[in-house]
Parts: sequence; C-alpha cells; structure tokens
Amino acid sequence: MQTPLPKSSAVSPVSPIRRNARLAKLRCITCQAEYPIADMPAGCPRCAQAGRPSSVEAVYDSLPAAPVAQSSGYRWGHWLPYSHGVSLGEGDTPCLDVRGLARDLDVAALWVKHEGMNPTGSHKDRMAAQGVSRALDIGADTVVLASSGNAAISAAAYCAAAGLRCEVATYRDLPTPFARALHYYGAKRVAFDTGHARWDHVRLRVERDRAFALTNYTVPPVGSPVFGVEGYRAVALEWVAQGCRPDHIMVPTARGDLLWGIYSALRDLVQAGVLPRLPRLWAVEPFARLSRVLDGASLQAEFPGQTAQFSTAGSTVTAQQEIAVRRSGGGALVVGDDAAVDGVSRLARAGFWVELCAGAGLSAARQLRADGRIASSEQVLLLLTAKGERDPFQVESV
Repeated sequence: MQTPLPKSSAVSPVSPIRRNARLAKLRCITCQAEYPIADMPAGCPRCAQAGRPSSVEAVYDSLPAAPVAQSSGYRWGHWLPYSHGVSLGEGDTPCLDVRGLARDLDVAALWVKHEGMNPTGSHKDRMAAQGVSRALDIGADTVVLASSGNAAISAAAYCAAAGLRCEVATYRDLPTPFARALHYYGAKRVAFDTGHARWDHVRLRVERDRAFALTNYTVPPVGSPVFGVEGYRAVALEWVAQGCRPDHIMVPTARGDLLWGIYSALRDLVQAGVLPRLPRLWAVEPFARLSRVLDGASLQAEFPGQTAQFSTAGSTVTAQQEIAVRRSGGGALVVGDDAAVDGVSRLARAGFWVELCAGAGLSAARQLRADGRIASSEQVLLLLTAKGERDPFQVESV
C-alpha cells in the first residue's frame, strides 16, 4: 500500500512571498499624485474627490537596462511588484509569427501572443498571480472579485493554490463550465442580476469585512487594483524578449487592465532605451464605449450595449484605457459579433481556436489595414486573450 503524501509536499505553487525591492511608491496615472505602498482598490483619492476616478500604478526605482530573467521566482520579477509568490506556471506564452495571416492581411508580419496557453486558459492568470501574492503578503484570508468569466476561474485557482478563500460575485446566468470550475476550485459564488449589484457586494466585503479586492468595485470605475494589473506588464516584456517588435497591437478591451499593463511596460522599455518608440495600441471593443469617449463623450458616462463577446462586455470606460491609447497614438475600434466570428474562423484555420473577443482583434486589424492606418510595411500583434473551449457563444452555437 502506498504511503500518502503529506499535505505539505516538496513541490509547492507558493514560494516565499517577496516584494520587489525596486518597488518605491504608487502614483496616480492621471494627476500624478504620489502615495506610499498601500492597497488602494478605489484608486486615487484626489481624483475620486474631483469626480474623475483614476487608477494608480506602481513606480519602480532603477529598473534594469533591459528585462532580465531571474534564476528563480517570477521570470520578470524585477519589473513587477512581487519577485516571488504564488505561481501555477503562468507566463512564457508563445509569440508566433503567422505568415499565412500576414499574407492575408497584406502586412510585413502578423504575430499572435497566445495567452490562452496560461494555466487556466487566459491572460487573467497574470493578474491573479500578482494579486493573490499581494493578498498573502498583507495577511488577507479572503479574496473577493466581480467576474462571470475568465477572471473568476483564474482567481479561484490561484486562491486554491495559496490556501485563501475566494468569493466571486457573478451574474445569475453564469455559464455551466464556469460554475463547474468555481465549484471544483472551492470558490464561493454569490449571484446577482446586474453588474452594479456585483460591485456593491464586493465593496461591502472590502469595506466591512476587509476582504482583499482583486477587481474594481467603484462606480464610475477605475481599473482593477494596482498589484494585479501590474502583472500584465510581463506580457509585453515577454514578447520583446521573444524578438517581436510590432508597430500595432490589438488588445480586446473591457475596462482596460490588460491594455494598461502592456502600455506601462512598453513605456518603461522606451524610457530604458530598449525600444526606440511606443507601438500603437488599439482597444478592440464590441460596441462603442471608448470610441465615444475619444470623440468627446464623458469618461464617466454609461455606454450600454449587447454583445456575445462576454469577456469584453460592460458599459463603462476607465481613465487607463483612454490614456494608453492616446499616448501610444492608437485608438479604439468597434468590432461587432459577426466580424468577431469571422476573425475566430480565420484564426482557427491558422491553428488557433480562441474566444470571440480575441477573434475581434484580427477583424480590427483588417479594418485598420483597409483604411490605411496600418501600412503594408508594418508589423501587427494580436493578443489572443483566451482559448475558445469555454466561450459560451461558440460552445452553444456549434
């Protein structure tokens, strides 16, 4: 009879939590006010008081001259809040030069950064690793978030690995694959009919019960709390190390956490002299939200719409989205569901089955090429945010 392994085995997904020694302070991305290292899930207090909520970002002292891989711990820990922490093996996702799609698009190169190859199947593992490490570092016992998709599954998995309770505020009609995953990971699910009701629940748990927030809960919104969003910086650090130098980057976008993480890393790489200039960032959305803000609408307005692109649904816009696209010289593109399906089909014929909003990225690039904003001599990068196997629209429509 085989002797069972002890609960604490030699192989563990949790290394000693170690904060990056270069992490110096936090800074508002809008008003530039500086704050000591702390948890600020509602963003910058000064901007909130002025009625224009804004996220804060991490500020690092003396970043290395180039991204360097560490011998242990997180691969890009010198550029992230935590250099060691909770990990399920996220990162190092492939960045592939897909020549057939480049020919079809008539561009010099088309790259795909396949975030669906992360442990739970989406880019959200980047946020969960850093965010859950922060929760452990400050002694929290419960992580709470509002999500009815990939972030919910990722948070539940990383909390399970870290031994923390996970509570997810979801929509009532959560697709079965997501509900099943939350059950097996041991997460508590609390169901609501509206997005604002989910955020109210998260706010209550944070302010009354001191749970650790992994996602936004303010109205008007800011991005997710800083320690999680900073985890997305590694996406850009990786593709630069992998030899990809795009001129244009297509980012499926809801409230812009991934978009901001990519922008902040690229900005720092330019300042460090690693890159000569910022590539253009394009926020790909299923209906007009950021597009309307860029045309003059209020950043704090609501922009309702219907879409099957569940990962990028929602009616709000954040400052981090607007700043990232404006400063990079990019913009926002609306890609409806039919065009997103076409993008999914084209990617699938190249070997990549992805969620609907990731397919929208390819259709967005086709729009930009057709109207001349992408030249035939330029290179394009698509963020494939998640695989297609859990996408409710695709699974139910086959």
